[in-house]
Amino acid sequence: MNITSREKVANARSYGYTGPLRDAEYDHLISLQLGGDPNDPPNLWGEPPSPGHKPGAGPNNPKDAVESRLHSAICKGTVTLAAAQQAIATDWSTAESVLHLT
Repeated sequence: MNITSREKVANARSYGYTGPLRDAEYDHLISLQLGGDPNDPPNLWGEPPSPGHKPGAGPNNPKDAVESRLHSAICKGTVTLAAAQQAIATDWSTAESVLHLT
């Protein structure tokens, strides 16, 4: 699916990100491996760079590793899909601690 720059900017602003899009990743709020809808506009967001990121360096995405660990926890039966989706959609950076995985 192609998303125009204007749509990306509007989406990033809807999540409160106003920095340069070259430093953000246009990503799925709930990742595909966690059952997120690939084409639902509310599931797409301009993911801002993590703290410590050097401006202009392009996106960095520690959220990917969290998504993979949540996927593994679901497969092991440690957490439910619904709980993992809720936790990552609420705040990916705290999802693992909320689910008692760390």
